[in-house]
Amino acid sequence: MEKKMNLFASLDLWIYFCLFIRAVRGDLSYTLPEETKRQYVIGNIAKDLGLDVKRLSARKARIETEGSTKRYCDINLSGNLIVAETIDREELCGPKISCILNYELVLENPLDVHRISLQIQDINDNAPRFPKGRITFDIRESAVKGERFPLDEAHDSDVGQNAVQGYSLERNDHFILSVKENAEGGKSAELVLEKELDREQGKEIDLLLTATDGGSPQRSGTAVIHINVLDANDNTPVFSQAVYKVTLSENAPLGAEVVTVRATDADEGVNGEVSYEFSRISDKAAKLFSINNISGQITVHGNIDYEEESTYEMRVQAKDGPGLASTAKIMIDITDVNDNAPRLILKSLNDPIPENSVTGTEVAIINIQDNDSGDNRKVRCSIQENVPFKLNKSIKNYFTLLTTSTLDREKEANYNITITATDGGSPPLSTSMTIHLSVSDINDNPPVFEQQSYTAYVMENNKPGTSISSVSARDPDWRQNGTVLYSLVPSEINGVAVSSFLSINSDSGVIHAVRSFDYEKFRNFKVQVVARDNGSPPLSSNVTVSVFISDENDNSPQILYPAPEGKSFMTEMVPKAALSGSLVSKVIAVDADSGQNAWLSYQIVKSTDPGLFTIGVHSGEIRAQRDITESDSMKQSLVISVKDNGQPPLSATCSVYLLISDNLAEVPELKEAFYEESNSKLTFYLIIALVSLSTFFLTFIILILAVRFCHRRKPRLLFDGAVAIPSTYLPPNYAEVEGAGTLHSSYNYDTYLTTGSRTSDFKFITSYNDSTLTAGGTLKKSPDVSNTSNIFDVEELVQITVFPMSTWVSVPSFELNQQNVLVMSAVKEPECDCVKV
Repeated sequence: MEKKMNLFASLDLWIYFCLFIRAVRGDLSYTLPEETKRQYVIGNIAKDLGLDVKRLSARKARIETEGSTKRYCDINLSGNLIVAETIDREELCGPKISCILNYELVLENPLDVHRISLQIQDINDNAPRFPKGRITFDIRESAVKGERFPLDEAHDSDVGQNAVQGYSLERNDHFILSVKENAEGGKSAELVLEKELDREQGKEIDLLLTATDGGSPQRSGTAVIHINVLDANDNTPVFSQAVYKVTLSENAPLGAEVVTVRATDADEGVNGEVSYEFSRISDKAAKLFSINNISGQITVHGNIDYEEESTYEMRVQAKDGPGLASTAKIMIDITDVNDNAPRLILKSLNDPIPENSVTGTEVAIINIQDNDSGDNRKVRCSIQENVPFKLNKSIKNYFTLLTTSTLDREKEANYNITITATDGGSPPLSTSMTIHLSVSDINDNPPVFEQQSYTAYVMENNKPGTSISSVSARDPDWRQNGTVLYSLVPSEINGVAVSSFLSINSDSGVIHAVRSFDYEKFRNFKVQVVARDNGSPPLSSNVTVSVFISDENDNSPQILYPAPEGKSFMTEMVPKAALSGSLVSKVIAVDADSGQNAWLSYQIVKSTDPGLFTIGVHSGEIRAQRDITESDSMKQSLVISVKDNGQPPLSATCSVYLLISDNLAEVPELKEAFYEESNSKLTFYLIIALVSLSTFFLTFIILILAVRFCHRRKPRLLFDGAVAIPSTYLPPNYAEVEGAGTLHSSYNYDTYLTTGSRTSDFKFITSYNDSTLTAGGTLKKSPDVSNTSNIFDVEELVQITVFPMSTWVSVPSFELNQQNVLVMSAVKEPECDCVKV
């Protein structure tokens, strides 16, 4: 007995030594009594592994089982390993001495797995019990002293010291109890006849048999031994085999034969009739197997599952009629069948995953389990094609799902990833699992305008707030990353902030005019619109919007020559010999508008002699419609209307006064004729002016002879009362429309004195700069030019008459020198003997 106890002690030391060695390698081993209540602290995993308790939750610490769906322990936030379910060692391990539950501690970020072995200690929670509560023996009275009668073994679901340790028999006169240890380490008892039986003294004997275990507190079970005293039976049944070894496939159908045991008895009659029964069988095996008492056939009585138990061991007793019996051992090995498909367990999933995740980012952790064994347990895992993911074998049966390329939410926002696990059985079994993964958006796309540039047209004189155009940009990002806001890039237009001209709706991109535009001030400008998303950081893009202001007919024609009435009195002289078609004058007008709004047309609306003169519709040139005759009145007046081509058209009128005469002698008469309706004082001044002009004209002839070899004159100035117009001058903001009647730089005129001057003083004015001509047509005197001997100053302007070159007489020509001063340059020879004023 002591040797056996030492053997068990050595076995326990060896188990603990193995557990210690495993713990040294990084695995943990704990010992726990069965039937421990829930929440019992088994040990502190964090302390034993040297882990930071605060990091356990962040690393998703959890306990995973190996092949079992039931978990008896768990880990709490403090890193303690606690009991999750009450453990029944007998249910888990049955008759096995060592009962060890294996678990895995799984940590993520990074993935780490620690093995935890939980050894379940047996407690004495089961009492010994006999297969039958009544054991019957038929013993012949001829039985000799010392004859032994094997008794049924008591079965205790506990193991070790808590199993059956001894038997006792109540005191009697005939039998004693012999207890011995069998080959499997269990204890069996035999009833030993100590005193011969006497059937006459008693036909039946009842004895109380007690089986006790070695637990604390000690537990016991009893059975009644009923002895029928018979005649002698000197032969016991004998099995054909002492040990029956059988291989049985799992999932064997109910009723399938496992093995048939056979025993023979040399006796005859009742003494030779053999019956069979299980003498020692575990509770679990008793639910799975049954035996025919007569034939000895053992059949399947329940569902055999290799994954629950791979071997079964039991004893069968053969008993003859009188009660003599013998036993045989049955060993059943269960073979595995590929009846379990692999199981895919998603342990962790990072959903959603950012689209800017680098290649190789861990997406999910998958655990694959198969309860079969051998090749049936070998599992290969695959993933569908055409997805940017792959599976990597990690630790043991763990796989990690990784990205194989960068993701783009704008191309693919969701993935359905199908993973298939196939075992190595024949035929193989497989299981598929689909992981639904979404890609979260980042702000990686700037807004993109639908056009590379935009053009907006707005009519001048628009109302402030008018919508003139709209821009639109698209951002494929999601939610706020794709929300587009519009604004104007700060800039200046002609020194004025762009915000004073335009505004833009930040949400819709509609552009509004802040002010009313004037085409004559500026005709077009460009602005930059920026589209910015609402991401962090925001992304933006720009586009150019070209704004063109359309002209509106809001300016009436402006007549530059002749001057409007009231400013001066202008008279032009026409030779009496003028032929039909001769150019006698020209009306010069401009229009600040453009396009057809500036196309001018001229029309004589009133004239002294309607058939004598005509005017070019588009040129403004006044020509003789027929030859001048003596009978024509010397005083001719024309009222000219200048009209643009706008809708509606605008117009202006002027008066042109013509004198048909060939010499100055006739001027007083003509002048008197022109002013016969005026007061006498005005006529007096006109006569003095004519005399003065005649005298001054003779002086001009002398000067012209002196300078006739001078260079040709340069661009001349037209004088109209208080208005001086250079021959090549084109006022700003006036468009040159060919044939529209605006001022052309190609016309050159010489200047003559006329009777329009109301003063006898005649002086030449100083030069004018082109830039000093305002919209009103008035030139200002340059302040930096001083008078010289050959420079004239007209403080009181005289009237200038413009004639075509075909009617020139001997008059001086004038030009601007390098100091921008008007000087006399040459004298033009007259074409006839007449004198023109």
